[in-house]
Amino acid sequence: MTLRITAQELFDLHQGKLALRWVAGQGGGKRVLESVDTVARRPSLAGYLNIIYPNKVQILGTEELSWLDGLDSRARWEVIEKIMQARPLALVISKEQRIPEDLRIAAEETDTALWVSPRRGHELLNHLQYHLARTLAPRVTLHGVFMEIYSIGVLITGESGSGKSELALELITRGHRLVADDAPEFTQIAPDVLDGTCPELLQDLLEVRGLGVLNVRQMFGDTAVKKNKYLRLVVHLTKPHLEPQPGGMERITGDLSARRVLDLDVPQITLPVMPGRNLAVLAEAATRAHILRAKGVDPAAAFMARHSHFLERSS
Repeated sequence: MTLRITAQELFDLHQGKLALRWVAGQGGGKRVLESVDTVARRPSLAGYLNIIYPNKVQILGTEELSWLDGLDSRARWEVIEKIMQARPLALVISKEQRIPEDLRIAAEETDTALWVSPRRGHELLNHLQYHLARTLAPRVTLHGVFMEIYSIGVLITGESGSGKSELALELITRGHRLVADDAPEFTQIAPDVLDGTCPELLQDLLEVRGLGVLNVRQMFGDTAVKKNKYLRLVVHLTKPHLEPQPGGMERITGDLSARRVLDLDVPQITLPVMPGRNLAVLAEAATRAHILRAKGVDPAAAFMARHSHFLERSS
């Protein structure tokens, strides 16, 4: 799916926060910025006026307007023409400065959105760059239950009927929090960060076989749900292997692997589902072990080092 945003949507989202006024180019409200426009391109999503590598949202501060005023009439018109030919999503003038009449006319003629804000240029830049990058960031929907366990974002996956929702329900009763059931959405908001959220349709809901759809917020309170969380660990539920697996090192290290989500490899631990096993305790232990490994503590490596030392002493 190609992510996109129009000038009108961007204006509606940030009009209140940035006190934006739409002063010209009303016909540019349908102009679209798509995520493919930001791939392997030099311009940024938002930035100060740039003629050589035009930004998608061009911000005009005091220095930019002073530079325009210093040009002769011919050069000034050529620059304004270049700005409009780049088809920016919008032009934003900071600090409620006076709008040059030729810029207003050009915006009207080319249907380019022209906005004014009382905010300073760096405030507009930081706010618009962050929200545009987040809106157009790569995202994917995965099947599973996304939980917060010991402040760590954990995605519980497995085949249909493996007990994901039952495990999530027991974890909630043990004080952990639900982010999303069935179809959590993950957005890569930074090179090493995946932010998980819940679709609006499924907000606060958990479907458990035999019980149907449960509203976790109403049953357990506001502290039982979380709006979003960074994905740090995948717990995969699977049927146990009937035959012994070659190697057997997973008996010491655990069944550790990695799952590729967008451009990141997320640590994954596989838990066999068998009668009598307390999966909630195992999921909590897997999370605690992941936290220790992130701090550089590896009990399996310590055990093998201890074992090697014991053999050396014996020999």
